[in-house]
Amino acid sequence: MLLALPFPARAQQPARIPRIGILSPSSASSNSARVEAFRQRLRELGYVEGKNIVIEYRSAEGKLERLPDLAAELVGLKVDVIVTTGSTTLIAKKASATMPIVFATAADPVGSGLVASLARPGGNITGLSTMAPDLDGKRLELLKEAFPKVARVAFLWVPGGRGNLPLTDMEAAAKALGVKLLSLPVRVLDDFESAFARAKKDGSQALITTTGSLINTQRRQVLDFAAKNRLPAMYDASEFVEAGGLMSYAPSYTDSWRRAADFVDKILKGTKPAEIPVEQPMRFEFVISLIAAKQIGVTIPPNVLVRADRVIR
Repeated sequence: MLLALPFPARAQQPARIPRIGILSPSSASSNSARVEAFRQRLRELGYVEGKNIVIEYRSAEGKLERLPDLAAELVGLKVDVIVTTGSTTLIAKKASATMPIVFATAADPVGSGLVASLARPGGNITGLSTMAPDLDGKRLELLKEAFPKVARVAFLWVPGGRGNLPLTDMEAAAKALGVKLLSLPVRVLDDFESAFARAKKDGSQALITTTGSLINTQRRQVLDFAAKNRLPAMYDASEFVEAGGLMSYAPSYTDSWRRAADFVDKILKGTKPAEIPVEQPMRFEFVISLIAAKQIGVTIPPNVLVRADRVIR
């Protein structure tokens, strides 16, 4: 009887609850819609936060120098999966070469060295690409089509995992369209004020942004600059237009975060990240705000307006 006692006691021990780490460079508020889409999909898959899943949130609040320590925290907690975005994935990769990592968004996962290929990621990382190299030039093309007289465009971008490739790609597109491009790289929060001052001094006639969590964190500051200086602007995410910006052309980032939950589910059920192909967006959305157009005193040509997938009136 004494020998039999340990067995029922062992059977009563609660099962280990999986833990997911979310590592974000952005503020919690600027990323809330995307994270909520992720959480909603987890619920649809049967995961109830606090009951059979625990989510550890770590946000750098735009202070990118904090990211390595936050990544180390999640590794120290021994979470089952780390969910990242953008160049933050490279920091998570440096923190652990074995812990599964899912990037909800990545501009160029192959070019930045996150994965070996889209079909066969290899290693401990997989996720969803935003195809940024193919979209930057398209954004500039749409901006030029809407405002043919624009000749000087300020390009707000974040050097990171792709090095200078965003600038190189945009310069090639600008040359083809006969546009002079002003490079405005931002690496830390303090860079925005000087970048905007340069744009004004240079006489920029329009603004375009590329994918970057740091820019997303400073969404309000970017929108206010464009509105105050009456600059037609093309953004890399629809959230900018929904918050008062003029135009955007991009995949749905909330959809990408939602799909990331399916990746996490597969990993928790035993599939290795190396065996899950990287997904690319199937649809892109061109959004225009006529409210913003009126506020800065510009008119969107009918031939451009008719191409919009969504118009905010």
